[in-house]
Amino acid sequence: MNEIALSSLTDRDKIFTLEAMMKKQPQLELKVIDHFSYGVYARELHIPAGTLLTGEIHKLENLNILSEGCISVMTEDGVKRVQAPFTIVSPPGTKRIAFAHTDCVWTTVHGTFEKDIDKIKEFFIATSEQEYLAYCGQLELFSAKDI
Repeated sequence: MNEIALSSLTDRDKIFTLEAMMKKQPQLELKVIDHFSYGVYARELHIPAGTLLTGEIHKLENLNILSEGCISVMTEDGVKRVQAPFTIVSPPGTKRIAFAHTDCVWTTVHGTFEKDIDKIKEFFIATSEQEYLAYCGQLELFSAKDI
């Protein structure tokens, strides 16, 4: 992609463009530990130093905890370098690209009683921008009926 075309993209579109290029490269299998407690699911992701990764589009806000390491994260709001301990609530629809400067542990927390990982993903994750926008459209329809 040439420099002029790239400069005309939104930051979100740049993230999707970079993600598409990343998916053409060999993929690294990251260690994931699933934690469950009463009404809570926490997905603990272990990210080796030097890893460039992309995140899922979450339909709902969620709690994120960097408990170990230093990582640069690009969202629609630009690039931020953060170091553990770091906690943030991500708004719905957030899309990220990140680079781990050191080994990192990043945990995403969701409120659910579900224990089936596939069902949790189906409920909380949009598999594409189009699916997320369709989900938002459904929310608008439901809220319009309440008026």
